Amino acid sequence: MSEDTARRGDGVAGVWERVRRFPAPVTYPVALALLACAEVLLRVGSLRENLALALLLGVCTTLPLTFVLGADRAVAVRAGAAVAVTSAGVLALTPFRALTLAGVVAQLAAVYWLGRAGAPRLSGALVLPYVVLALVSQDDVATRVTAVLVATLASAAAATGITHHVRSAALAHSATERAFADTLLAHAARGERARIARELHDVVAHHISMIAVQAETARLTTAGLPSDGATRLLAIGDTARTALTEMRRLLGVLREDADAGVTRRPQPGLRQLMELIDESRDASGSCTRLIVSGPVAALDPGIEVTAFRIVQEALTNARRHAPGAAVDVELRYSEEDLVIRVRDNGPGPPSTASNSDTSQASHASDILQVPHVSHVPHDPHIPHVTDAGHGLLGMRERAATVRGTLRTGPAAGGGFLVEARLPVRAEALV
Repeated sequence: MSEDTARRGDGVAGVWERVRRFPAPVTYPVALALLACAEVLLRVGSLRENLALALLLGVCTTLPLTFVLGADRAVAVRAGAAVAVTSAGVLALTPFRALTLAGVVAQLAAVYWLGRAGAPRLSGALVLPYVVLALVSQDDVATRVTAVLVATLASAAAATGITHHVRSAALAHSATERAFADTLLAHAARGERARIARELHDVVAHHISMIAVQAETARLTTAGLPSDGATRLLAIGDTARTALTEMRRLLGVLREDADAGVTRRPQPGLRQLMELIDESRDASGSCTRLIVSGPVAALDPGIEVTAFRIVQEALTNARRHAPGAAVDVELRYSEEDLVIRVRDNGPGPPSTASNSDTSQASHASDILQVPHVSHVPHDPHIPHVTDAGHGLLGMRERAATVRGTLRTGPAAGGGFLVEARLPVRAEALV
């Protein structure tokens, strides 16, 4: 390859590279304008008398497209540019008969992008001038055919742009709704975990305090205790007190100590379950039964708090979704775990699916739709689980804190069932 040939090749590549750097809103209209001018020059025989005007109309039907294609253009700017393209196209079609193929392409692009930008009425209105031309051009067959063709293609382009805009708006709205729902669920989860942490703080603080007291008592009351043993017992007590201080420092912000009117009481357990049943029965006016099977035994305080809160929330859900329905609360004790079953004989969930995930999804919608506070009458000093309408999410979070499982869904024979299985063995809780 000679040096001159290589130089010409580099020159063409350089020009093409510079052209590619221009943004599309500028490149395409300029290219269409050049094509329109070329077409006018090819038709110079029929346009000899109005050649300058035809060239001007060819430019006017294409270059305003620059302001329509710009993504950062305001709708008003795009609308004005699209009106200019249409006006020039109609004027070029009649009476000068100088409408070019590039001008038709620019017209189609203008109505499409105008509809896509969110101006559907104007996008459709720009088709009407060509419809009018097709109706009034009775004697000029060529003009009439061209007007009908442009009107048909422009209508299709406008409909395509409007459809694309509607679809994009729907997808954006759906994405916004999903993000909002995820935010609400995350907020509900954080709030419920804060409540759980506050209650577990009370339970664990009691045990750590007992360790400190017992270590101090053993050091002071054990006769003949070696000094090394007394030192170790003193270290145990100091360690327990330090752990208690650190835990209160980290989790104390979750308590409601700022409210001077709050009276501290022990966390509820299964011994208070009968009171909860009576209160629920009085509030709903329906039959609420407590069924206990298996050898009843005292459980870990954390397990009892979790069981109480799950029953409390399940009764609240039954009153909300199945008012007036009879509710059975069953506790089944065993050596391995505690099974809690709360079943109502109401209509059940809207979906007939038997899997728990579908049922959970149908009831989880209430988390998003119920912004008010729903309460089951209970001791005013006991924090309520459903202050934010957490529903099944709160029960599932509580079961997970003690390595338990929760299953929800339609009950056999009708109604809704909440079943929790909480391990009671110490090694299962670790």
